[in-house]
Amino acid sequence: MANILDYVDWRGDLSIKINKLNELDNMIMSRLSYMPYSLIDMNKKETIKSLGEKFKKIDADEFGMPGDKPLIEKLSKSNRFKDIEITDYYSNTVYEKEEQFSAITIHLPNKEIYLSYCGTDNTLVGWKEDFNLSFMINIPAQIEGLKYVEKIASKYPNKMHLGGHSKGGNVAVYSAIFAKKEIQNRIIDVTNHDGPGFDKSIIERGEYKRVLNKIFTYIPQSSIIGRLLEHEEKYKIVKSIQKGIMQHDIYSWQVLGTKFVKLNEVTNGSEIINETVRTWLKNTTIEQRENFINIIYEIISATNAKTLKEISLSKLKNMRSYIKIV
Repeated sequence: MANILDYVDWRGDLSIKINKLNELDNMIMSRLSYMPYSLIDMNKKETIKSLGEKFKKIDADEFGMPGDKPLIEKLSKSNRFKDIEITDYYSNTVYEKEEQFSAITIHLPNKEIYLSYCGTDNTLVGWKEDFNLSFMINIPAQIEGLKYVEKIASKYPNKMHLGGHSKGGNVAVYSAIFAKKEIQNRIIDVTNHDGPGFDKSIIERGEYKRVLNKIFTYIPQSSIIGRLLEHEEKYKIVKSIQKGIMQHDIYSWQVLGTKFVKLNEVTNGSEIINETVRTWLKNTTIEQRENFINIIYEIISATNAKTLKEISLSKLKNMRSYIKIV
């Protein structure tokens, strides 16, 4: 079977002007926001080709997933993608606010733009912000996402696609929901690639109903993250060759031609985990959820690690000591 890297090899010779944006292109656009832009100069307009040259010098460990560096390398040599321009990179991580946010604007050859929202990165604060969705109606990244679409909409008159993977998908949908009506009218579609849903209070709002028919969600068959909280939109189930939580890796999603390989239903494991989480949310108060998440985060923070990579075996042993004290 093939993945999006194989798709770039196969379809990379045809311009988007000739062969319009498809669901695999959409996935690629949403993943582009994960590249390590903070490590290069992004003060001027860049093409995917020029970015590919700059990222050659960046160690593979600095990329979010193992497939990210090969992806940008392939895109930078592809007629379909290499001349696409990327602008307006913005990143803001604030540990005190438990916020991790970044986004880019992609200028497509057909004069449309794609606002790509980065999901959870390797920082612990980024994962903490994800967990905060269990007890907060709004997280800081969502507010930043809304500000970003308003800024881009005022800067460029183009019609827009919004999308993201993981938390980025959630932020993309949130930004579309709460954007001004005139901005909503310019949004072509919003794509959530295995990102969480929302609290029921948001699902029931009129703003959500106005963009519901523009929201497209994709999840792998054993999805965990993508089934958190509420989704009213119908989601499409994609075949992944990984297992469990590792299916969150979009490079494990299988493709055929210009489409994902679809399945009719999620696995029993996904249903069980989804029901377990729903039961926990139903049987706990907001305060209980907040306390539980904060205690776990406090224990992990006691290692003084800032990223997942920094949590070594020795630091985990120190965590065990801290748990005994708590």
